[in-house]
Amino acid sequence: MKIAITGSTGRVGGRVAQRLAAAGGVHEVIGLTRREAPYDDVAALRTALTGVDTLVFVSSDGEAAKVILHHQNVLRAAVEAEVGHVVLLSGLDADLDSPFCYAHTNGYSEQVLRSSGLRYSIARAGLFAEFLGGLVRQVAVDGTVRLPTGGGRMSLVARDDVADCLAALALAGPTDRHHDLTGAESLTGLDVAKAAGYAFEECADADFAAALTLAGEEPWWVYAYSSMFAAIRQDRWSPVSDEVSRLLGRPPAGIMR
Repeated sequence: MKIAITGSTGRVGGRVAQRLAAAGGVHEVIGLTRREAPYDDVAALRTALTGVDTLVFVSSDGEAAKVILHHQNVLRAAVEAEVGHVVLLSGLDADLDSPFCYAHTNGYSEQVLRSSGLRYSIARAGLFAEFLGGLVRQVAVDGTVRLPTGGGRMSLVARDDVADCLAALALAGPTDRHHDLTGAESLTGLDVAKAAGYAFEECADADFAAALTLAGEEPWWVYAYSSMFAAIRQDRWSPVSDEVSRLLGRPPAGIMR
Protein backbone atom coordinates (compact mmCIF):
# COMPACT_ATOMS: atom_id res chain seq x y z
CA MET A 1 0.00 0.00 0.00
CA LYS A 2 1.23 3.47 -0.90
CA ILE A 3 0.52 5.95 1.91
CA ALA A 4 1.09 9.71 1.65
CA ILE A 5 1.21 12.08 4.63
CA THR A 6 0.78 15.85 4.59
CA GLY A 7 2.72 17.81 7.19
CA SER A 8 5.25 15.01 7.42
CA THR A 9 7.95 17.34 8.78
CA GLY A 10 5.74 18.42 11.68
CA ARG A 11 5.35 16.80 15.09
CA VAL A 12 2.14 14.93 14.28
CA GLY A 13 2.88 14.06 10.65
CA GLY A 14 6.45 13.05 11.47
CA ARG A 15 5.25 10.67 14.17
CA VAL A 16 2.68 9.18 11.76
CA ALA A 17 5.44 8.57 9.22
CA GLN A 18 7.59 6.83 11.84
CA ARG A 19 4.72 4.60 12.98
CA LEU A 20 3.79 3.61 9.43
CA ALA A 21 7.42 2.90 8.52
CA ALA A 22 7.71 0.70 11.61
CA ALA A 23 4.61 -1.27 10.60
CA GLY A 24 6.63 -3.27 8.10
CA GLY A 25 8.21 -3.09 4.67
CA VAL A 26 5.05 -3.88 2.72
CA HIS A 27 3.99 -0.22 2.73
CA GLU A 28 5.51 2.66 0.80
CA VAL A 29 5.33 5.81 2.96
CA ILE A 30 5.64 9.19 1.25
CA GLY A 31 5.95 12.47 3.11
CA LEU A 32 4.40 15.36 1.19
CA THR A 33 5.99 18.75 1.78
CA ARG A 34 4.65 22.16 0.84
CA ARG A 35 7.72 22.64 -1.32
CA GLU A 36 6.81 19.82 -3.69
CA ALA A 37 3.04 19.93 -3.24
CA PRO A 38 1.97 23.45 -2.18
CA TYR A 39 -1.53 23.65 -0.76
CA ASP A 40 -2.41 26.41 -3.22
CA ASP A 41 -1.42 24.34 -6.29
CA VAL A 42 -4.07 21.73 -7.16
CA ALA A 43 -2.10 20.42 -10.13
CA ALA A 44 1.01 19.79 -8.04
CA LEU A 45 -1.09 18.16 -5.33
CA ARG A 46 -2.79 15.91 -7.90
CA THR A 47 0.59 14.84 -9.29
CA ALA A 48 1.89 14.11 -5.80
CA LEU A 49 -1.19 12.03 -4.95
CA THR A 50 -1.34 10.03 -8.17
CA GLY A 51 -0.97 6.33 -7.34
CA VAL A 52 -1.54 6.91 -3.60
CA ASP A 53 -3.81 4.39 -1.88
CA THR A 54 -4.22 6.23 1.43
CA LEU A 55 -3.73 9.89 2.31
CA VAL A 56 -3.18 10.88 5.93
CA PHE A 57 -4.29 14.51 5.82
CA VAL A 58 -2.81 16.39 8.78
CA SER A 59 -4.61 19.72 8.75
CA SER A 60 -2.69 22.93 8.16
CA ASP A 61 -2.78 26.01 10.39
CA GLY A 62 -2.77 29.79 10.01
CA GLU A 63 -5.63 32.12 9.14
CA ALA A 64 -8.90 30.20 8.85
CA ALA A 65 -9.84 31.46 5.38
CA LYS A 66 -6.53 30.22 3.95
CA VAL A 67 -6.84 26.90 5.77
CA ILE A 68 -10.29 26.32 4.26
CA LEU A 69 -8.91 26.96 0.78
CA HIS A 70 -5.91 24.69 1.39
CA HIS A 71 -8.11 21.85 2.61
CA GLN A 72 -10.46 22.23 -0.31
CA ASN A 73 -7.52 22.03 -2.72
CA VAL A 74 -6.06 18.92 -1.10
CA LEU A 75 -9.39 17.11 -1.13
CA ARG A 76 -10.08 18.13 -4.73
CA ALA A 77 -6.68 16.76 -5.73
CA ALA A 78 -7.39 13.54 -3.82
CA VAL A 79 -10.62 13.08 -5.78
CA GLU A 80 -8.92 13.74 -9.12
CA ALA A 81 -6.05 11.38 -8.24
CA GLU A 82 -8.58 8.70 -7.17
CA VAL A 83 -7.08 8.21 -3.71
CA GLY A 84 -8.72 5.20 -2.10
CA HIS A 85 -8.85 6.34 1.54
CA VAL A 86 -8.43 9.72 3.25
CA VAL A 87 -7.64 9.84 6.98
CA LEU A 88 -8.47 13.42 7.98
CA LEU A 89 -7.25 15.05 11.19
CA SER A 90 -10.09 17.22 12.46
CA GLY A 91 -11.07 18.55 15.89
CA LEU A 92 -13.48 17.52 18.61
CA ASP A 93 -15.23 20.84 17.97
CA ALA A 94 -16.09 20.63 14.27
CA ASP A 95 -19.38 22.50 14.37
CA LEU A 96 -20.08 25.36 11.95
CA ASP A 97 -22.16 27.00 14.70
CA SER A 98 -19.22 27.09 17.12
CA PRO A 99 -17.52 30.40 18.01
CA PHE A 100 -14.10 28.73 17.52
CA CYS A 101 -12.50 29.79 14.25
CA TYR A 102 -11.02 26.35 13.53
CA ALA A 103 -14.33 24.63 14.24
CA HIS A 104 -15.42 26.26 10.99
CA THR A 105 -12.40 24.97 9.04
CA ASN A 106 -12.80 21.48 10.49
CA GLY A 107 -16.55 21.39 9.97
CA TYR A 108 -16.28 22.62 6.40
CA SER A 109 -13.45 20.19 5.57
CA GLU A 110 -15.48 17.29 6.94
CA GLN A 111 -18.45 18.34 4.80
CA VAL A 112 -16.29 18.52 1.68
CA LEU A 113 -14.78 15.10 2.39
CA ARG A 114 -18.12 13.44 3.08
CA SER A 115 -19.63 14.81 -0.12
CA SER A 116 -16.58 14.01 -2.28
CA GLY A 117 -17.29 10.34 -2.84
CA LEU A 118 -13.94 9.43 -1.25
CA ARG A 119 -13.75 6.69 1.39
CA TYR A 120 -12.61 8.20 4.67
CA SER A 121 -11.84 8.02 8.37
CA ILE A 122 -12.06 11.25 10.38
CA ALA A 123 -9.99 11.68 13.54
CA ARG A 124 -11.54 14.38 15.75
CA ALA A 125 -8.83 15.19 18.25
CA GLY A 126 -9.34 16.88 21.60
CA LEU A 127 -7.11 19.78 22.56
CA PHE A 128 -3.45 18.77 22.45
CA ALA A 129 -2.17 18.57 26.03
CA GLU A 130 1.24 19.86 24.95
CA PHE A 131 -0.32 22.87 23.22
CA LEU A 132 -2.48 23.81 26.19
CA GLY A 133 0.46 23.34 28.56
CA GLY A 134 2.49 25.77 26.47
CA LEU A 135 -0.36 28.28 26.42
CA VAL A 136 -0.70 28.04 30.21
CA ARG A 137 2.99 28.75 30.67
CA GLN A 138 2.79 31.64 28.21
CA VAL A 139 0.13 33.55 30.16
CA ALA A 140 1.11 32.56 33.72
CA VAL A 141 2.19 35.46 35.94
CA ASP A 142 3.64 35.11 39.45
CA GLY A 143 2.68 31.45 39.69
CA THR A 144 -0.94 31.97 38.63
CA VAL A 145 -2.60 31.25 35.30
CA ARG A 146 -5.71 33.21 34.40
CA LEU A 147 -8.01 31.72 31.76
CA PRO A 148 -11.55 32.56 30.57
CA THR A 149 -12.95 29.03 30.88
CA GLY A 150 -16.30 30.06 32.36
CA GLY A 151 -16.46 26.69 34.12
CA GLY A 152 -16.19 24.77 30.86
CA ARG A 153 -14.30 21.49 30.73
CA MET A 154 -11.63 20.27 28.30
CA SER A 155 -10.71 16.81 27.02
CA LEU A 156 -6.96 16.87 26.42
CA VAL A 157 -5.07 14.34 24.34
CA ALA A 158 -1.37 13.74 23.75
CA ARG A 159 -0.06 14.56 20.27
CA ASP A 160 1.68 11.19 20.06
CA ASP A 161 -1.60 9.40 20.81
CA VAL A 162 -3.31 11.29 17.99
CA ALA A 163 -0.48 10.49 15.58
CA ASP A 164 -0.54 6.81 16.55
CA CYS A 165 -4.32 6.72 16.00
CA LEU A 166 -3.92 8.32 12.57
CA ALA A 167 -1.43 5.61 11.66
CA ALA A 168 -3.75 2.90 12.97
CA LEU A 169 -6.67 4.26 10.97
CA ALA A 170 -4.52 4.43 7.82
CA LEU A 171 -3.56 0.78 8.16
CA ALA A 172 -7.04 -0.42 9.08
CA GLY A 173 -8.84 0.94 6.03
CA PRO A 174 -11.78 3.33 5.72
CA THR A 175 -14.45 3.42 8.41
CA ASP A 176 -16.57 6.16 6.79
CA ARG A 177 -17.21 7.77 10.17
CA HIS A 178 -15.52 10.02 12.70
CA HIS A 179 -13.51 8.91 15.73
CA ASP A 180 -13.27 11.14 18.84
CA LEU A 181 -9.70 11.03 20.19
CA THR A 182 -9.47 12.29 23.77
CA GLY A 183 -7.78 11.63 27.06
CA ALA A 184 -9.42 9.66 29.84
CA GLU A 185 -11.11 12.58 31.61
CA SER A 186 -12.62 16.01 31.12
CA LEU A 187 -10.76 18.73 33.01
CA THR A 188 -11.53 22.15 34.45
CA GLY A 189 -9.23 25.14 34.16
CA LEU A 190 -8.20 24.49 37.77
CA ASP A 191 -7.27 20.89 36.91
CA VAL A 192 -5.13 22.05 33.98
CA ALA A 193 -3.39 24.75 36.00
CA LYS A 194 -2.63 22.38 38.89
CA ALA A 195 -1.23 19.78 36.52
CA ALA A 196 1.16 22.42 35.15
CA GLY A 197 2.15 23.56 38.64
CA TYR A 198 0.20 26.83 38.82
CA ALA A 199 -2.63 28.37 40.80
CA PHE A 200 -5.73 29.21 38.78
CA GLU A 201 -8.00 32.22 38.50
CA GLU A 202 -10.93 32.76 36.19
CA CYS A 203 -10.63 35.90 34.07
CA ALA A 204 -12.56 37.88 31.49
CA ASP A 205 -11.96 37.14 27.83
CA ALA A 206 -10.64 40.68 27.27
CA ASP A 207 -8.07 40.26 30.06
CA PHE A 208 -6.89 36.98 28.56
CA ALA A 209 -6.51 38.61 25.13
CA ALA A 210 -4.56 41.47 26.71
CA ALA A 211 -2.23 39.01 28.47
CA LEU A 212 -1.52 37.25 25.18
CA THR A 213 -0.85 40.56 23.46
CA LEU A 214 1.56 41.65 26.21
CA ALA A 215 3.31 38.29 25.85
CA GLY A 216 4.00 39.18 22.19
CA GLU A 217 1.38 36.96 20.53
CA GLU A 218 0.31 37.88 16.99
CA PRO A 219 -3.21 39.31 16.52
CA TRP A 220 -4.49 36.28 14.59
CA TRP A 221 -3.51 33.89 17.36
CA VAL A 222 -4.93 36.17 20.05
CA TYR A 223 -8.24 35.90 18.20
CA ALA A 224 -7.88 32.15 17.60
CA TYR A 225 -7.13 31.37 21.26
CA SER A 226 -9.92 33.66 22.46
CA SER A 227 -12.43 32.00 20.14
CA MET A 228 -11.24 28.59 21.40
CA PHE A 229 -12.07 29.57 24.99
CA ALA A 230 -15.44 30.85 23.84
CA ALA A 231 -16.10 27.29 22.62
CA ILE A 232 -14.70 25.83 25.87
CA ARG A 233 -17.20 27.95 27.82
CA GLN A 234 -19.93 26.19 25.80
CA ASP A 235 -18.47 22.77 26.75
CA ARG A 236 -17.73 21.96 23.11
CA TRP A 237 -14.37 20.41 24.07
CA SER A 238 -15.59 18.39 27.05
CA PRO A 239 -16.71 14.98 25.63
CA VAL A 240 -14.59 11.95 26.57
CA SER A 241 -14.21 8.89 24.35
CA ASP A 242 -12.50 5.49 24.62
CA GLU A 243 -11.44 5.52 20.94
CA VAL A 244 -7.71 5.96 21.74
CA SER A 245 -7.77 2.79 23.83
CA ARG A 246 -9.80 0.95 21.21
CA LEU A 247 -7.51 1.90 18.34
CA LEU A 248 -4.20 1.48 20.15
CA GLY A 249 -4.95 -1.31 22.62
CA ARG A 250 -3.64 0.78 25.53
CA PRO A 251 -4.89 3.67 27.69
CA PRO A 252 -4.29 7.25 26.51
CA ALA A 253 -1.26 9.01 27.90
CA GLY A 254 -1.56 11.26 30.94
CA ILE A 255 -1.98 15.02 30.53
CA MET A 256 0.63 17.78 30.59
CA ARG A 257 3.60 15.44 30.24
